[in-house]
Parts: sequence; C-alpha cells; structure tokens
Amino acid sequence: MCGIIGYLGPQEAMPILLDGLKRLEYRGYDSAGMAVIGDNGLAIRRSLGKLRELEQVLNESPLPGQVGIGHTRWATHGRPSEANAHPHQVGEIAVVHNGIIENYLDLKTDLLKDGHRFASETDTEIVSHLIVRYIRQGAAYLDAVRLTLKDIRGSYALVIVNAREPRMLVAARNESPLILGLGEGEYFLASDIPAILPYTRRVIFLEDHDLVVLRDGEFLLLDEDGNRLERPEHTITWSPAMAEKAGYKHFMQKEIFEQPRALIDTFRSRIILEEGEIFLEEVPFTAADLQAIRKIFLVACGTSFHAAMVGKHLIESLCRLPVEVDLGSEFRYRNPLVDSRTLLIPISQSGETADTRAGLTAGKALGAKSLAIVNAVGSSIARESDCVFYTHAGPEIGVASTKAFTTQLVALYLIALYLAQKLGRLSRAEVRRRLQELVKLPTWVQETLDQDLKIREIGEQYQEAQNFLYLGRGLHFPIALEGALKLKEISYIHAEGYAAGEMKHGPIALIDRNMPVVVLATRTPVLEKIQGNLEEVAARGGMLIALTEADNYQVQERVDSVIPVPEVPLELSPIVLVVPLQLLAYHIADLRGTDVDQPRNLAKSVTVE
Repeated sequence: MCGIIGYLGPQEAMPILLDGLKRLEYRGYDSAGMAVIGDNGLAIRRSLGKLRELEQVLNESPLPGQVGIGHTRWATHGRPSEANAHPHQVGEIAVVHNGIIENYLDLKTDLLKDGHRFASETDTEIVSHLIVRYIRQGAAYLDAVRLTLKDIRGSYALVIVNAREPRMLVAARNESPLILGLGEGEYFLASDIPAILPYTRRVIFLEDHDLVVLRDGEFLLLDEDGNRLERPEHTITWSPAMAEKAGYKHFMQKEIFEQPRALIDTFRSRIILEEGEIFLEEVPFTAADLQAIRKIFLVACGTSFHAAMVGKHLIESLCRLPVEVDLGSEFRYRNPLVDSRTLLIPISQSGETADTRAGLTAGKALGAKSLAIVNAVGSSIARESDCVFYTHAGPEIGVASTKAFTTQLVALYLIALYLAQKLGRLSRAEVRRRLQELVKLPTWVQETLDQDLKIREIGEQYQEAQNFLYLGRGLHFPIALEGALKLKEISYIHAEGYAAGEMKHGPIALIDRNMPVVVLATRTPVLEKIQGNLEEVAARGGMLIALTEADNYQVQERVDSVIPVPEVPLELSPIVLVVPLQLLAYHIADLRGTDVDQPRNLAKSVTVE
C-alpha cells in the first residue's frame, strides 16, 4: 500500500533512500518524504505528488547524514497532501508507516485530552505521539516503542528514528510486509526486495509482532515482550537488472515481453517430460492426504481472482473435485463450509494481499490444509501456508499485473495435473502428452508477442472509445474479465467483461457504433455460439475486434479487426489469449498518455483491507 525504506551505515543515507523509494514507487505515489539524522540533528523533507517532486525538494535542500527513513504514500487515512505525507515527527521521534491503525480515533481522542496537538489527518501520527508520551512518563525509548505497539490495533510496518539515539533504527511489523537487509557494516529496511537489491542480497523476512533494533555493527530481533528471536537469513537470486526497464518504455511493457522466460522458470524444474511426472517438492502432502480432499477453495483478489476462475475449470475437469472460487474480501465473512477435508489455495503475486491473507487465516482456523501460489519469496502468505508453489516470475513492478497472472495459470495447471495423477484420474501417458504441450507454451506466447505492431495499430483505431465490452465463454470468460480489467486499470476507459451467453441478458442494450466489442473467438467446442454473438453485435452496429486463429476465416469475415493467435490446446489457451489483451490495453493507455506503470488511485500490493 505504501513503500518504506530505512538505512543505517557508513554511507550517506539520502541517495540510498531516494533510490530505494524509486524502486518502491509502484506501492504508492501520491506523496513522499524522508527523514535523516545528521550532525545538526533530525531533518525532514516532504512533498505532495510523485517522487520527482521530493527529488526536486532534496536537490534544493539536501539531507546530510548516515541514518534515515523514507516513505512513498498511497493514501488511506487523510487526503493526499504535504501535511499528510510521511515521515510524521513529534518532538525527537519520526515515523514512517504502511498499514492501517484501526483504533486510531480512540487513541487520538485520548491524546487530545492529554494535551497533544496533531499536524495531520493520518492514523500514523498517533504512533509518534504515543512514543513521545511514554518517554515523557519515564519509559526508556525501546520500552516506549513496545508499549506503543501494544496500544495500537491493526496492520503496520513501522520504521522509527529518534534524534536522541542518532545511530539507531527501530522497526516493527504486523500484517504488512517488511524485510531487513544485511550489508557489509550497514543495514537496510524495506517493504519489498527490489528497493535494496543494488546493495545486498542477504535478507531476513520479518514476521508478525517482530521488533528490530539496528545499531552500528549489530541488529537485535525481539518479540513483542522484548525476548530475543532468531530468524533465518535468505539469499535473493534476482539480479538488480531484473527490476530495471532494460530499454523498454515502461515496466509493464517489459514484463509483458518477459512472459516466455517467466513461464519457463515456472515449470522447468517441476516436470520430468520423458516420464510424464510432475515433481512438486514443495507439496509435502501424502497420498492419503490427497485422497482425503473432498473440496478445494481458491481464494484471491483482482487479477489473481481471474486466475482462480481459470483454475476452477482446470481442477474440476482434470481432478473431478468440486472447486469454489472466492474473493478474499468475501470469503471469511460468509461462514464457508470448510473442514479438514478441504484444500485451500490462496493466490497472490505479492504474498501480502491483506484480504487473501485473512481468508487463509480463516480457512486454517476451520481446519483446512493450505497450498499457496505466490511470487514473492518469504512473503506472509507463503510463510503461513502449509506449503507454497513459487511462480518464479521475478519482480513485477508495473501495478497492472501481467507475468504474475500467466505464471499463476501455469502453476494452477501443474497443480491440477499433479492432483489428477495422484488421484488416479489421469494416466502417465495423458500427463506426458499434456506436458509436451506445456513446453511449447513459451513459443506460442512469443508468436503472440510478435503481433505487437499490429495490436498497436488496432489500439490507434480505438483509443478514443469511452467504453469497451469483452466477451468469452468457458475458460475464456475469466480472460475476458482480465482483459477488461487491464484496460480500465491503465487507460481509464470503462470496460466490462461478460460471459458471452449473458450478452442477451442486458449488455446487448449498450451495443452501438461507438462500442468496441472484443471477442475471444478461437476454435473451441462453443465457437458456433460465439459466432452467434458476433452476428448479434454486427447487427447492432458494434465494432468487433476478434482474437482468432490466422486461418479462421469464418470469424475474420464477420469482424472489423483481427488479432491473430496461434492454435493451441484449450487448457493452455487462456495463457496465450490474455497476452494480446495485455498488449492492447498497454498500447491504448500509452497512446492516451496515461501513467502506465503507476495508474491513479491504485497500488501494486493491497496490504490493508
């Protein structure tokens, strides 16, 4: 939701903090700020707007010093303004925060009665006031922090500086991501790995209720009662270049074109092609565990929810097990029928999505086994699940998800095949045939990417449209939803995805010559039904854009624009068909001049409910 960076070491903090914030700007970009402790004490710079505004402020008024914190904000409590930008300082204490303090109104009322005065509308400022109050009452600094953490309820990743402790950083987390980076004689704190990759690959993933104290030459990990903790150190294998644009105009464009590589990285170590075996070392369930499963729940939000919808088709078709798909924000509030015979599969690129994580917690409390699909190693959902399938997509910086989605689809397909084989639903020969198709997938995706210039030309034709309709059936209905979501996210054009059979039940009223209709019209068992939809749109003057095979002339002669796609097996077609929809959304947004990587009002990882 917001991006946090902290530094303590021998180097000047300001350039390191600024560089880290640039790598975290996808997490929030309505305001930014920085606090550094130097020879003249604690100094703060803040600005409204994107990070370039703060950079200009720092160019005019630098912050010398070797200890500091930084923040880029996505507004939750309080409108975007310089006053609401972090860090928030009270006396000698300054704080940056990601999350939501749920009881801040009660705490604020109490502090106001105690004579405290507030300079912002945010919940974060509460933290600074509480720490100062406890210090004034005689508590030692770290005790004041611990008492404050006991007072607040909600989610938080906090990094705190104290002008009276100039060579110390204190941090804490609960339900919001925070990592500790270990350098040579220096320490880093950040919301996400890319922020610190240029400086170190040694990290510790902090867990809920962890408290971190950084001083020169040492770090302490403490629990909420002040007891020492040990957490494992991890080495990150991503290179810093993987988080850079590498010559592309936008991160989203780069990530779209990275998909052939990302797909390979998702499946290559998990299949034995010659033997028709799927090797999921990370899934430790026994044959008896799998035989006992009576129902599967897929829980996700946003783009991952669309992946879950495809996963339902795949698992039910191949495994003959009932599957339910739930939005993370709805799952735990509807008293779902979950027990020890349930397999819960939470899906999240970041592994920090608050609603999905809450669904996981609720399912586990009811006795469900859990298998997470995530991209971010060491994330909260990964740690809290019984086992985890990492997609290995690499860092995804663009807010609109692309390669994370297609790798999630590969993960779901592999899990479906794995379960089907273990449950005796598919023979070794059948699995081998499907795996042979799977290894061709990156080539088919690349062939689709090769249509980039043609897709841009189509984008030029329709960039002024105010509304779009996307239609698909069966496995392609979730892809219609995803295509519409991509367009609305980054171009701000109103777009809706529908199951094609539902067009006559309302959406057909919207069809006119100003309504582009994107139809997934490849050779499937329901192609005749789709052709009926084409006729219905054409009869009402709608503009038709079809995704279909290059030799599917029956479709092509009925439409205004064609995006040719390779002919692929039905089960893999969602992965191929979503790629031109990603490109179409990207090019229309680029042509309209919107901020593709950082669309308004959105953040990459929604870490609060």
